[in-house]
Amino acid sequence: DADDEEERFLGPVAELAPAMEAAFLRPFPVRYDPAPVRTAVVTGAASGIGAACVAALAADGVAVAGLDLRPSVGCEVALVADVADREAVERELGRAERELGPLEIAVSAAGYYERRPLLEIGVDAWRRMLAVHVLGTVNVLRPVVRGMLARRRGRVCTIASELALVGEPQAAHYAAAKGAIVALSKSLALEAAPRGVQVNCVAPGPTDTPLLVAEERHPAYLATLPLGRLVDPAEVAATV
Repeated sequence: DADDEEERFLGPVAELAPAMEAAFLRPFPVRYDPAPVRTAVVTGAASGIGAACVAALAADGVAVAGLDLRPSVGCEVALVADVADREAVERELGRAERELGPLEIAVSAAGYYERRPLLEIGVDAWRRMLAVHVLGTVNVLRPVVRGMLARRRGRVCTIASELALVGEPQAAHYAAAKGAIVALSKSLALEAAPRGVQVNCVAPGPTDTPLLVAEERHPAYLATLPLGRLVDPAEVAATV
C-alpha cells in the first residue's frame, strides 16, 4: 500500500539523516570579533564598483588602500599594479600594510568586460580574462587572508556578476571567470569561517560603470530590468 511504498522510499534516507546532520548541519562554534575594522584594501579602486566601495569604507572611517592599474582617488594609500601580476600585488600590499597596519577588510572588485562570440575567443583572450578575474582575486586574497587567519579576524568580499549564474551570449569567458569567483568565494568561506574570517560574494546585475557597453544603456534594454534602470555602484557598495 501507500504507507509501505513511502517506507521503502524514505527508509534509507532516514537511516542516513543522523550522519548527514552531523556532517553538514552542526552549528559553527565561531564567534566573530565585533570590534570595528580600521583598514581595508580594495582592488579595481579607480572606478566603478571599486571606487564606490572605497568611498563607502572611507565614509565609515576605514583607512583604505586602493589598488588599480592607475592611482585611485579618495583612499589613504594609492597602490598601482596589475592584479594578474602576483609579485607586483604582493609588493604593493606590503607597502599598504607598512603604512596602514594589518589589512582587516579585502574587497576584490578588479575586472573587465569583453564581448565576443565563443568561437572567436582565442586562447590569449581566455588566459587574460581568467588571469585578471580568477588569479587576480587569488593574488590579492592569499597574502591578505594569511594575516587574517593568523589574527582570527577579517572580512573578505569578492565581486562577481549575475552572469556567473545565468550566463551571457558572446561573453562566455567573462561569465566563466565570474562563475569561478563565486565557487572560489564559497570554498574560501568554508575554510576561513571556523577561524574567524568572514567571506562573502556579491553578484550584481547591470551596473552603471565604465565597463557597460552602449547597448546596455539603451531604453529598450533598461525596460527589461526589474528596476527599469541600471544599478548605481553605490548600491552595490552598500551590500559590501
